[in-house]
This record gives sequence, C-alpha cells and structure tokens, in this order.
Amino acid sequence: MVEELLDTSLNDFIFIVDLIFRDRPIISQVLHGIPGTGAVHGWFSNCPFRIDLINQCYEEGENRNAMIIDGLPLVLSIEKERKDGHVWKALCEDINLSWILIKKKTKKMANLASWRPLGGQRHWSGDKDFLVLFGSVLPAHRLLASRVVQYSVVLKCRLLLNSDKVEKGERTSSLMVTELSMQLEDTAGMPLKGLHSLLVLKEVLGSSKSMNHPNVLKVYGQYVKAQSELKDRKHRIGGHVDVAYVIGGILSLLSLCYFML
Repeated sequence: MVEELLDTSLNDFIFIVDLIFRDRPIISQVLHGIPGTGAVHGWFSNCPFRIDLINQCYEEGENRNAMIIDGLPLVLSIEKERKDGHVWKALCEDINLSWILIKKKTKKMANLASWRPLGGQRHWSGDKDFLVLFGSVLPAHRLLASRVVQYSVVLKCRLLLNSDKVEKGERTSSLMVTELSMQLEDTAGMPLKGLHSLLVLKEVLGSSKSMNHPNVLKVYGQYVKAQSELKDRKHRIGGHVDVAYVIGGILSLLSLCYFML
C-alpha cells in the first residue's frame, strides 16, 4: 500500500470548490495541496482525513467575512418556517456544489460532489441551522476492507433573522454559510485515515461521470440502506460480520454513481 504512494505528494492535489445558488457564486475557492498536513508518511497517514473549507462560529449580530445566500423566501418566525419549509425547499432546489479533484502530475481530474443535494436536515430542536449533504459513492481501493466508500460533503447554513431585504418588490431572507467540509467514510460510517483516503482518491481519478441525478439518488439510497442493515446486523450478532451480502446490490450500480468530470 505504502509503495503505491511513494510517488505521491500531498501538494500534488488541487481542489476546486464552487458553491452556487441560482447561478450566483457563493464560494469559489482553489486549494493547492491538502491543508494543514505534512508528508504522506507523517501524522497525516493515520489521522482521519477531513478538509474544512469553511468552519466559523457565528454570534448574532456578527457578520464579518460572511458568505451570504440571499433571495430566500421571507421567514417571519422559526416556528412558521419549520411548518411551511419554504426556505428549506428553495435551498435544496437551487443550491449546487462542485468539488473537483485534480492531480497535477497526471493531469487527471474528477468532480467528487453530486452537484445537487443528496439530502439533509433542517432545524435541530429550535435553532436556525440547515444542513445539506452532497457527495458520491466511490469504489474503494482493492487493499481496503470496505469495497465502497462514501465521499461526504456537508454544507451548514444559519438563518439570519431581522436581516431581510427587498428584491423585486418582495421581502426576502438570507442564510450565512457556517461550514463546508468533506471527508471519506467507510460502510460503517467511520472516517477513513489519510493514507487510505489517498488510495481512494487515486482510484477515482479519471473515471466516468453520471449526469442522471435520479440514478445518483438511487445509488446513494442503496448505500444508506446498506449502512443501516449492516449496523442492525452488527447490533444483533455482535463482533465481525461478513458485509458482502449487504453491499452486493451497490456494486452492480457503481457504474451509475461516479460523479467524475
């Protein structure tokens, strides 16, 4: 495994991230290398692999360097939005994310994100946060125990109350992006370590891409179902179980789930 990465530098990877709402860029950023890491064989090798593109604390009234999503339906109260879901619907229908991986040495590239949301969650017990999930189901490296892995991108936004604007004669609400992060997870939902993540990223570079979003959702749904079945089976039996029967259905659909550029 290590031998395959001897020619790999963490600075050889480029990530191009674009977050778009209704054709308006919200975030457009290029990462040269993997932030906060040293050599492949240093501490990065055995630590969970994660990139926090945006991760900021927000206090009411503080709006410095904020990345704002404007033009959403007006929210008069959290309770009404929780009931009607107008902001949540508009966000899920009109937000798009591209997270492109490029390997400079080989010039290969892949769009790892799903472009459109795969799911999410709104309003934990009274707060103003929205969590939107993007990603893809990727083939795992042959040396890894898990035959498929999930590329998971989390977008978290917070509703800005009392900051409504007037657009085209109508009052609208705004969201502020408070988190945009990515990581790779195995079928048990555990983050992959740095070395294993690099193997997966090298595996997917240059693969084909599906543009059929219903098929993408189908594969993602099967993956989530497989994870749930695996957890239930482990809970009932305990210890190590053979997961081949659980993810077998996913493997037949992998040709539909590559979001490669």
